[in-house]
Amino acid sequence: MKRLPLLQSFIVIVLLFAVFGFSDPLKSISPLSGAWSVADNNTTTSLLVSDGYCMITTYDKEGKKFINTWGGSFAVENNQVKLNIEFNSDDKTQVGKTRTYTYSIQNNMLTTDGNGERTEWKRVDEGKGALAGNWRITQRKQDDKMADMPLRARRTLKLLTGTRFQWAAINIETGEFSGTGGGTYTFANSKYTEHIEFFSRDNSRVGSSLHFDGKVEDGNWIHSGLSSAGQPIYEIWSRFK
Repeated sequence: MKRLPLLQSFIVIVLLFAVFGFSDPLKSISPLSGAWSVADNNTTTSLLVSDGYCMITTYDKEGKKFINTWGGSFAVENNQVKLNIEFNSDDKTQVGKTRTYTYSIQNNMLTTDGNGERTEWKRVDEGKGALAGNWRITQRKQDDKMADMPLRARRTLKLLTGTRFQWAAINIETGEFSGTGGGTYTFANSKYTEHIEFFSRDNSRVGSSLHFDGKVEDGNWIHSGLSSAGQPIYEIWSRFK
């Protein structure tokens, strides 16, 4: 009987890990996590937040026009967000700079205020799902062999929330921006599908869907299929710390 309190404590801790996800420290529990958007006539500005990283993109889906994107890692303290800019498709001189915003969330609306801008964002999803997070491609099959892709200044990241995705090819040292694309996705029964809403390199891809086989093993996301150019791919993505 003397050991019962210790056992009860252990059970409580296990339940906390299971319910709140403490076993995976990379899963952000920030209230900012998820997808947010602002609609202005024909344009949409999308804000994706997960694992301490964010991507902000403005585009015209109906007109198949990509306008701009920027983002980076951030830290939250009280009601302030300090964003370290790691890419900016319009102005690479912004890379390495920091912007500070105050924020508040009420009734599924996020209000951000800073850098001379006040914006009200509508929540799209809460950032929950097996693939929700910030991912970096770490291995790719080339000539039937898996080639490692070590972390360098030039990197490709893919940020996913509960329903939306965006990838970005960037260089955090030179500020070079190589491209981006994004939209909505589904992931069920080992099938991953992307529905493209913007694509900086080729707007003819907007409206199309890409289908992959996908699974998560040992914290890695493995998917295979055909790229947007129709080339076969087999890639491994890892959560980016």
